[in-house]
Amino acid sequence: MENGMVPHRIVSVHLEESALKELAQEAPSVKEKSTDMDAVTPAGKSALGRAEGDKSELEEEREHEETGAGDHQSLHVFSCHECQQLEDITIESVKSASAENIPELPEDCSSSREEKEHECLQKGIKRINLAGKPPNILIYLGSEAAEGRFEQVRAVLGGCIDAESYTVYQLHQEQVLRDPWADNSLLLLIATEEPIPEDIHRQFMTFLAKGGKILAFSSSFTFGGVQIKHKNKLRRVVHELVVSKKDSTEVKLSLLVSGCVFEEGMKGDGSRVKVLSRLNNAAKDTVMVHLTHGSSGGEAILSQAHLELDINSMDVQTEEDFNLLKMSNSKRYEVLREILTCLGLSCELSAIPELTPIYLLSPDEEIHLAFLKWLEGNVDAEGLRASSKVSLKFVSSPESKVEVTPSLVPVITEMGRFSSEHFSLQTYQQHLQTKKLGKILLFTEVTMTTMNLLDGLMFDLPEEMGLIAVAVRQTQGKGRGGNVWLSPVGCALCTLHISIPLHSNLGQRIPFIQHLVSLAVVEAVRSIPGYEDIELRVKWPNDIYYSDLMKIGGVLVNSTLIETTFHILIGFGFNVNNSNPTICINDLIAKFNREEGMELQPLSADCLIARTVTVLERLIEVFQEKGPNGILPQYYKYWVHSGKQVRLRGEEGPLAWIVGIDDYGYLQVHEEGRGVESVHPDGNSFDMLRNLIVPKH
Repeated sequence: MENGMVPHRIVSVHLEESALKELAQEAPSVKEKSTDMDAVTPAGKSALGRAEGDKSELEEEREHEETGAGDHQSLHVFSCHECQQLEDITIESVKSASAENIPELPEDCSSSREEKEHECLQKGIKRINLAGKPPNILIYLGSEAAEGRFEQVRAVLGGCIDAESYTVYQLHQEQVLRDPWADNSLLLLIATEEPIPEDIHRQFMTFLAKGGKILAFSSSFTFGGVQIKHKNKLRRVVHELVVSKKDSTEVKLSLLVSGCVFEEGMKGDGSRVKVLSRLNNAAKDTVMVHLTHGSSGGEAILSQAHLELDINSMDVQTEEDFNLLKMSNSKRYEVLREILTCLGLSCELSAIPELTPIYLLSPDEEIHLAFLKWLEGNVDAEGLRASSKVSLKFVSSPESKVEVTPSLVPVITEMGRFSSEHFSLQTYQQHLQTKKLGKILLFTEVTMTTMNLLDGLMFDLPEEMGLIAVAVRQTQGKGRGGNVWLSPVGCALCTLHISIPLHSNLGQRIPFIQHLVSLAVVEAVRSIPGYEDIELRVKWPNDIYYSDLMKIGGVLVNSTLIETTFHILIGFGFNVNNSNPTICINDLIAKFNREEGMELQPLSADCLIARTVTVLERLIEVFQEKGPNGILPQYYKYWVHSGKQVRLRGEEGPLAWIVGIDDYGYLQVHEEGRGVESVHPDGNSFDMLRNLIVPKH
């Protein structure tokens, strides 16, 4: 309290012997100076510690209990870090000593909360904490016991809130009336269409009256005179919504709705009800409202639009609906974050993950040993390979205490110590069928960008030891034109090194490399038996798309000419298993399975990286032998531009037809009256949404 902490709750506890031992070991000595506290704790002593040479008041009370000399119980101030430790230590005693003997939330709730609070204090993370309540979010699904439904909703929440700041639990129906959840929660999320029983509704209203926050999706839960009207013709159909934001702007997006709307003629105190969203239909049906309740800050947002459902958990009837929902997915998350922020939660991005060491891997044991032999003569006495971008320090095992920094990363050379839940060397080995490419692999869970990891090796390493760097996450991924490349878990992220002779077909047409890589990614998927019709395509000059609707990946090429050899770093990344915020390859596979009644298995990043490198090596060989004509028929088979009309240089620019790619990889367009001209990829960009080719300034 002297440090400015405000007590929010005082709980009497009966201490066990084990608790006393824990306190004696962990609690610091605190000298109380406050005259107010002196009324509770004698001067020079504390309920949590003792002055040197004295017995703690807790031990004295224990002695009194053992001799029957008293029935006094210590006071527990529920605010500071030490007090939370005390509550965790004595949780069983609290249960037996409490006059009401109320069961707790799930057993891991208190401990995880204490740990997360401590971590947040260490990191300096600011947490929004309503009414002093623990940072718990509860999801109520009615009588539904399906674990899958809870995981769906929790995953959507996870894409909006900082996982380091909140803990999400399921509130089962039987717990609503039994457990003291209302005092242990920041937010109650109701995600069931079942009728809310009257006694449970009363508990929810009590939670609001105490300052609680409720977010309801497609639920019958209402109050404050708000009524629900059934409109079955709206049910399970994709509709356009107009959502009003706090800054008075509007967001339009497409979502499934429940088949219910909120009545316009709302009764009760109208000033406490605010319409947040209507359908963009003739009736302008209200589908989202904000309500307040009581004088303690209780508020609720009720939505009849399925903001909580991911596209893969919906029964979408048509391809048009699928496309509308996927194209609105990023806006869905924007609206969700707006709602959660309105209800007092923090939706700030979580802290940047810490950089991790690199593992040196190879699918070929002989090449791995040859690389280690090469290293002996190409590192200094400390095992360091210096570079202006990222220096690599080669060590034999993870036990080597080398700090990972942006400019220095340890590389662990012992393959037997490697393990990752996101990458299987065995899977990579199974699908890599190359002569040279991708044979020496630098793998890391988190790096700034894979584009910098190979810089210190690529110019001197023998060509047969093809280098590739693979990461699970990048904190500063690079895109074309200086753009930032977002890299969440679920992407295939890597940088590949290739060498191309200057005096060769490809050496004279370096811009073609980005086209070959884009084609290789698409071929990596669509050349698998059964996966030929997955709607994955290439977009000029360097993107991978779902149909012509959404970007699913991209390519970045950097080249350096040394004497007569191009050293080329190819960075490529594509969404494999991360449905949010847009779409991924496994979404397309799931969509295909639903439409065609198939059971194609989802693909993994390790598999597709290996397949992409394998296809790319073959495409390079064909190009070197036959030139552009050797690969263009295959490229045109998958590209999105066939027969497309575009405007050049702006909205009012001249119309032109895309006719193909020239011998140097530039886009060819036919403008009436001017004939065919080539559009340079480094000086222009292609706006797919507006069908514009515009100069880059």
